[in-house]
Amino acid sequence: MTKGLQRPLLRQLSTPLLAVVAMVAWAAWLGWDQHRDVHPDGSQTGPYEAWQVIGLGLTLVAVVSWAAFREYAAAAVLGTTAGLTVAAYYDWSDDSSGLFMIGVCLVMIGSLVVTGVLALVITFSEKARGARLRA
Repeated sequence: MTKGLQRPLLRQLSTPLLAVVAMVAWAAWLGWDQHRDVHPDGSQTGPYEAWQVIGLGLTLVAVVSWAAFREYAAAAVLGTTAGLTVAAYYDWSDDSSGLFMIGVCLVMIGSLVVTGVLALVITFSEKARGARLRA
């Protein structure tokens, strides 16, 4: 495949590919831990530990940063947000209270905001660096 054809193909596949990466990261970090911890006083926490959520966040920061540095900022934001939203929906949809959709919407809004800000910061810092190098 010639280099000229690779760029448009990557542009078209970048959003679904990043969505799949986000879903796989969710499954790797959060998908396997489904039990709640019951404390001696009867309170419950979980099912996720803080280190799992932090690990997922750092993994996705690396993925979004990598994509934004390669000029796929929109795909990074949309793909990651879509992937996390689908993964949260799939993981939480068996909740009998019906409140899982509130959590799914919060995951969608939070991931959209965070990935959007990160992609903007990287894009503008790269443009500023490029302008300084040309001057």
